Amino acid sequence: MTTVGIIGLGTMGLGIVQAFAAAGFDVLATDASDVMRDSTVERLRSDLASRVEAGKLSRDHVEPLSSRVTVIDDVHRLHPADLIVEAVVENLEVKQALFAKLEDIVSRNCILATNTSSLSVGAIAEVLWRPERLLGLHFFNPAPVMKLVELVAHSGADASVVATARSLAETLGKTVIECPDRPGFIVNRCARPFYGEALALLEEGRSPSDIDSAMVAAGYRLGPFGLIDLVGADINLAATESLALAMGGSPRFHVFATLRQKVTAGDLGRKAGRGFLYPDRPGQPPHDAAEIVQRIEAALVNEAAWLFSEGGTTAEGIDTAVKLGLNFPRGPFEIRKGRSGAIAAALSALEDRAQPHLKGRYRPAPGLEET
Repeated sequence: MTTVGIIGLGTMGLGIVQAFAAAGFDVLATDASDVMRDSTVERLRSDLASRVEAGKLSRDHVEPLSSRVTVIDDVHRLHPADLIVEAVVENLEVKQALFAKLEDIVSRNCILATNTSSLSVGAIAEVLWRPERLLGLHFFNPAPVMKLVELVAHSGADASVVATARSLAETLGKTVIECPDRPGFIVNRCARPFYGEALALLEEGRSPSDIDSAMVAAGYRLGPFGLIDLVGADINLAATESLALAMGGSPRFHVFATLRQKVTAGDLGRKAGRGFLYPDRPGQPPHDAAEIVQRIEAALVNEAAWLFSEGGTTAEGIDTAVKLGLNFPRGPFEIRKGRSGAIAAALSALEDRAQPHLKGRYRPAPGLEET
């Protein structure tokens, strides 16, 4: 396989273009927007220049890498591709229509991959006459830098297609973790309680600075609100609403009013100049920082245990995905080791005093107390 097609040239799509081109693949890149296509080369060169200045890329590699990228204005010109990765809007009907169209264009051996972070890969595949060649390759932003790729195989995926896709992603220098085709896969699902429990604490009157400083002191590169401000409150809200819907309105995925209010007010984080905490930084950890950390980690461990209990993944895979995808210092099963009793007790105490809209949020996962 030598030629890869990328559809969707926003930040994520352009990052995937760069990752494949850096690995020596010829890349055919396209977008429905004239503006996005016309600015692709300029944006790519700007990103590469930033990496050169940061010492992450040799200046000698810029021109060869750029020369492997061809911007095309019509998806019909993707017919030579051996693999196509779409990174378009998170909308089921849009993705289904795109892949249905591609089936009439590409060769029989072309692998089709979606970069969806929240939609069912099996649902996308339902409209295809050859659904077995579609799978999920979920990259993380920025794609050239982040080491994790979640490989999502729906129940009808061909084993040889899955194996080839894994090999291709590993060629990029990625760590590939196979994930069940369930809402949020691994990382986005396990991330929800990290954010959500911080929002629950905020609802109870704690400050973003107290919460984030406690988590940073415990070894986390960013606290929950620092991460929301980095990614964008609007992006976080969309992911949370999607998972809440997919999980049947479970209180573990409650959408907090404060998050909606931030989005409505336009306080989206760094890209808006203000957010939950940004432009401020966390202050000194509060006197009860350990209790804040225990509460957030208990919810994180519990969600990972729920995911594990559903089958289709491993404790090691969950830990690796969470550490690489979220830059956490330790995975939930590493946190859980030797602490299951204390975590279960913390969850029980939280459930006892939970507000009516959060009742059931802290119900322990099957087998949680097993060490």
